[in-house]
Amino acid sequence: MKIYNSLSQEIEVYQPGRDDVSVYVCGITPYDTTHLGHAFTYVSIDILIRYLESQGLKVRYAQNVTDIDDDILRKAKEIGDDWRDVGDRWTAHYINDMKALNVRAPDYFPKATEYIDEIIVTVRDLLEAEVAYESGGSVYFNIDSWPEFGKLSKIPRERMLSIANERGNFPDDPNKRDPLDFVLWQVQAPGEPAWESFWGPGRPGWHIECSTMSTRLLGDTVDFHSGGGDLRFPHHECEIAQVEPITGQKPFVRFWIHIAMVYHEGEKMSKSLGNLVMIHDMLQYWTPDALRLYLGCHHYRESWSYDEEELKLAAEWSDKCLSAVLADGGSGKNIESHSFWVAFTTALDSDLDTPTACKVMGSLADEILQASEREQEIDDAKQLLRAMANIFGLSLDRNSPEKRVSDGWNEHLRKFS
Repeated sequence: MKIYNSLSQEIEVYQPGRDDVSVYVCGITPYDTTHLGHAFTYVSIDILIRYLESQGLKVRYAQNVTDIDDDILRKAKEIGDDWRDVGDRWTAHYINDMKALNVRAPDYFPKATEYIDEIIVTVRDLLEAEVAYESGGSVYFNIDSWPEFGKLSKIPRERMLSIANERGNFPDDPNKRDPLDFVLWQVQAPGEPAWESFWGPGRPGWHIECSTMSTRLLGDTVDFHSGGGDLRFPHHECEIAQVEPITGQKPFVRFWIHIAMVYHEGEKMSKSLGNLVMIHDMLQYWTPDALRLYLGCHHYRESWSYDEEELKLAAEWSDKCLSAVLADGGSGKNIESHSFWVAFTTALDSDLDTPTACKVMGSLADEILQASEREQEIDDAKQLLRAMANIFGLSLDRNSPEKRVSDGWNEHLRKFS
């Protein structure tokens, strides 16, 4: 399998390093979820995982929940609710959306607040490695101490600050040595939740949460680390800087996979702009299979805009695939279908080319329906179409999520209910 690595900015051959494949995906900050952009990220990764599993590989998959964050606290204050209840309520909403879309549940689905002790240890290790400093009860990463900072994003140093400021950085913090230094542990602000640490009461910074959870759950080196393209800098850049100085500078991630942005009304779909198309609303009018095909017919590295006409076409393709697997054959010559499977897997091996794989799946459905009219034998072709549909996460005639999907998400849901 060849896939684009954001670190090298090249398409590279992926070879499993062990008997299993480790995957970490940055999860939601639970408020106002789940929009189409979220779904594009998690469905794209779901297809990747399903394809790896179809090749006989065991996948260990972790996805976090950023349940303590400036945005969560701001939202809770805005609506007059407890920050824990806000996070749990929206996480449960997200889980139900993912379950409805038949997205495989991660093996690990930790809250950041479940890893406070481990985060404190990581921060202490970074201080001992002399790449961090304590100031005013907070701890910051000193980016001048890590010459490789920027190797993922390739952003020139003079441009970093303005981008970081747009994405949560506080350049005027008087405790910082450099405006671009990022917080690992922030001192408690009045009225905010806090945990005790070596540096006094406070809470973790955003970036340290993911790097700590990923290494604790999946090991020092992760095969695939993914998230939306807007996380490449500063979030993922900071994650690398927080891990490699304390693991002997071994590679933190083998393949960085960044999912492109989804646009609506001429702007990137985002909570701050309010131009969200919500999955819960879409499921009132469209089947999960139609939505999954709609998402899958866009390449994960190419930005696109919400288009209802394209969605209607995806719904037609979904109906066609369902008709094909339910079609009756005859005793005539068995139709040739192996070439479709070769084309399908070749597409997915080529940087997860789901748009081409979608077309192959549609062509096989057409061939099955035509062969059915000619009363040819179609059982093998239908079985192949079902295998393709499973990789794309389609339910077809099942009319419900897979049992492993429901069971997996229901198990995670218990701690958010």
